[in-house]
Amino acid sequence: MVTGVLAAPPKLDTVAENPQLQRPTLGFGGRTDGSLATAPRGPSLAGRSQRSLLAGGTDGNELLTVQTGAVLLVLLAVLGVTIIRIGQLTWLHMFLGLLLIGPVALKIGSTGYRFVRYYSGDPSYRRKGPPPLALRALGPLVVLSTIGVIGTGVVLLALGPSSRSTWLLIHKVIFFIWLAATSLHVLGHLSELRSALPGARRERDEILAAASTSSAASLPSDSSPHSRLLPSRSGFASRVSLTSRNLAVRVAGGPARGVALAGALLAGLALALVLVPDFAPWLHYHRHHG
Repeated sequence: MVTGVLAAPPKLDTVAENPQLQRPTLGFGGRTDGSLATAPRGPSLAGRSQRSLLAGGTDGNELLTVQTGAVLLVLLAVLGVTIIRIGQLTWLHMFLGLLLIGPVALKIGSTGYRFVRYYSGDPSYRRKGPPPLALRALGPLVVLSTIGVIGTGVVLLALGPSSRSTWLLIHKVIFFIWLAATSLHVLGHLSELRSALPGARRERDEILAAASTSSAASLPSDSSPHSRLLPSRSGFASRVSLTSRNLAVRVAGGPARGVALAGALLAGLALALVLVPDFAPWLHYHRHHG
């Protein structure tokens, strides 16, 4: 006969009493206290699309302004040729004048946006700072003369050759004011035009070359016999970081800038095509008066 009492089984530690027995989270919203947590919701698909399209910040705004300015320079160069041969190229002069309205509006909008954000106290635009004082002082004259020369051109197109005695003179006077102001404006921004041209491809090639040939960790130490021939780790990393940042700015918001610029050109093109029939009186005038 069993005279002893069976010993009670050892008490197992519960999860709450012994944290070491808690299961680690699987990364899907579980918590270490055993309860389930609601997984954080990321931005919606529409929100992600909007954020990717509108990325770029202050640098993206500047890049849009510079790229639009580069397109305007090409169109204005062609327009200048039509002025020299206005008798033979009247139709092209009027067509390009109307086509310019779209990109001009986009450029005024992008610079105006920076102006509003800066003077409204936006932190990122305040950190970036305003353009040089001379260019800020010149800006209103460039904008007003641009609107004036395009506006008087549209008036001439609408009223026909019968208005040339008054409006053509006004158009020419404003044109010379615009030419002087815009020339100074372009000279002041020549350095920025580099960022809109083949620099993007050059910087991308530099990043790819750096990534394929070496990395900062694989460079020789500063005490290596070859350290004088190759860049230091810090210099290499800084160069790659800066180049990567410049390329990232071009990538971020690139679709939005492309759509905006293409849309501005298409809007100007549509306006020019719609008003082509109104070219007839001026074409007839130049055909008979040279």
